[in-house]
Amino acid sequence: MMASLFLMTGCKKETDIDPAGAVTAVAGPDQSVQVGQVVNLDGSASRDDQGKPLSYQWAIIRKPAKSTVTLSDPSSFKPTFKPDEVGEYEFELTVTSPNGKTTDRIVVIASVAEPIAINANITVKTTLVDRIANPDLPDYIVTKSIAVNHELTINPGVVIAFERDVRMDVNDNGGLLIAKGTAEQKIKFVGVQKTKGYWVGVALYSGSNANSMEYVEVMHTGSRTMYSTTKAALFLSGGSRAQIGLKNCLFSQNDGYGIYVYDGGILREFEKNAFTNHTEAGILLDAVNVVKLDPASTFTGGNGRNVVEITSSAIKGTSDVVWAGFTDKTPYRISGVFSIDAGFVLKPGVTLEMNRDAIIQVNTSGYLSAKGTDTEKVIFTGVDRTAGYWRGLICYSLDSKNVLENAEVNNAGSVQIVSGKKANIAIYGNKATMTIKKTRISGSGGYGVYVAYGASANTDLSTANTFAGNADTNVLIEK
Repeated sequence: MMASLFLMTGCKKETDIDPAGAVTAVAGPDQSVQVGQVVNLDGSASRDDQGKPLSYQWAIIRKPAKSTVTLSDPSSFKPTFKPDEVGEYEFELTVTSPNGKTTDRIVVIASVAEPIAINANITVKTTLVDRIANPDLPDYIVTKSIAVNHELTINPGVVIAFERDVRMDVNDNGGLLIAKGTAEQKIKFVGVQKTKGYWVGVALYSGSNANSMEYVEVMHTGSRTMYSTTKAALFLSGGSRAQIGLKNCLFSQNDGYGIYVYDGGILREFEKNAFTNHTEAGILLDAVNVVKLDPASTFTGGNGRNVVEITSSAIKGTSDVVWAGFTDKTPYRISGVFSIDAGFVLKPGVTLEMNRDAIIQVNTSGYLSAKGTDTEKVIFTGVDRTAGYWRGLICYSLDSKNVLENAEVNNAGSVQIVSGKKANIAIYGNKATMTIKKTRISGSGGYGVYVAYGASANTDLSTANTFAGNADTNVLIEK
C-alpha cells in the first residue's frame, strides 16, 4: 500500500508541469508611405508567453523590380528602410526564443505625391512646406515667371522646380525671401530638366534685412540674362540696395555666374558657401562686398574661371579694409579701374589677377599695404602670365603706410599709366610715396618702377628688390 501510494503521488507531480510557452511574431500593421520616406518597421509587439528572450530576423520577401533597398539592421526589432521605387515591399519577421520560432509579414506600399503648381505672384504671406519625402522629387513646380511681393518662407526639405525660361523676382516694398534648410534637409531650387541653362534664376530687389538663404542649393539657371548682359543664379540689385544673408549654400551647374552682386547690393552675411561647375566664375561682385567673403567658402571646382571676380569698383570706408584670401587659395580677378579710397590691407598669400589693361589706383584718400612673407607672397599679376598684359599700379597717396613687402608685381605696362610712361608701378604726384622692399618686379612693358618728380620711394629701391624682364630700365626716378 505504501509503495502504491508513492507512485500515485509521483504521477500527479508530472501532470502539474506547465506546457511549453508559445512564441508570437508581430510585424506590425501594413503601411502606406512615400518614395524616399524613411520607414520604420516594428516587431516590438512580438512575445514569448513565458517572457523568455527573443531574437529577431527580418527578410525582404518582394520589392519593385528596380528597387535596390536593404534594411538598416535586419536582426533588430526596429529596422528601417527607404523605398526607392513606387510599388509594394513585403517583409517577413522571424521571431525565435528557447520555446521555438514563428513568423509574420507586413506589406508597405510606396507611392509618389504630385507636386503643386505655382503659377501666380506671391501677394500674401506664404509658407511652402515639404510635401514629398523623396529629396530628388519636386514639392512645387513654378510654371511661369513670378514676383514675390510679400513674405515667402520656404521650409527645410522643400524642392522647387522651375520650368524653362522662368524666373523669380523678390521685389522691394514688401517682398522678402526666407529659405532656411538644414544639413539633413536642404532646400533646392532646380530646373524641371536638370541641365545647365534651363531656367533664368532668382533676382533679389528686396532691401529687407530678413532675406536669408541657408542650406539652399540653386542649380540649372542661366537660360537668359538676369541683368544687362549677365547671367546669374542669384542677382542682387544695387539700385534698391538688395541684401541677403547666405550660409552653407551651394550654387552649381549654372550657365553663367552663381551670384552677381551689383554695386549697391549687400551681402549681409556670407559663410561656408560653395560654387562649382559654372560657365563663368562662381561669383561676380563689387569691391565693397569682398570683405564679407569668408575664408572657408570655396570658388573652385569646374567653373569657367575658378576665381572671385570683381567689377570695376572702389575700396571705400572710414576704417581699414582687409582682404585675407581663402583657404583654397582662390585668386581675386579684377577688371577696369580698381580705386583705393581707404586703407587697404592685403594679407600674405593673396593673389590679385588683373584683366587686360586693368589698373590699381591708390588715391590720395587711401593707402595700400601689401605685406607677404618669405613663403606667402602677395601677388599682383595678369590673368595671362605674359609681359605687358595689364596697365599697372599707380600710387597718388601721400600716406607713409603705402608698403609693398615680400610681394610680386608682374606683367603690367600694357599701356601708358601716367605721363607717357609704361610701368609695373608708378608713384606720381607731389609728396606721393611708397616703400617697396623684398619684392619681385618683372615682365613690365615699360619700366619696373617709375617715381615721378616730387614723389618718393625708399632710397634702397633699386637694391632692396629683384627685377627681371622689364622692357625699359628697372627703375626710373625723376629728379
